[in-house]
Amino acid sequence: MSDTTNTTITPAVLTPRQAGAYLQVGTGCLAAWRAQGHGPRYLKLTPGRSGTVRYRLRDLDAYLDAAEVQH
Repeated sequence: MSDTTNTTITPAVLTPRQAGAYLQVGTGCLAAWRAQGHGPRYLKLTPGRSGTVRYRLRDLDAYLDAAEVQH
């Protein structure tokens, strides 16, 4: 008999689309931030201009924490 328990797997890294949804910005915005040298930290999994980009959730959270403004 097989185990029918549902298991939720959280990905270790997010695609730009997933990261954009998390931050509520478009993928174009993330690409512009990368090109300008700011925005959240990211991983470049394959070399080259059109290489595979991924984001760690902890880096997105750190970016949000750093953007917090207190009055």
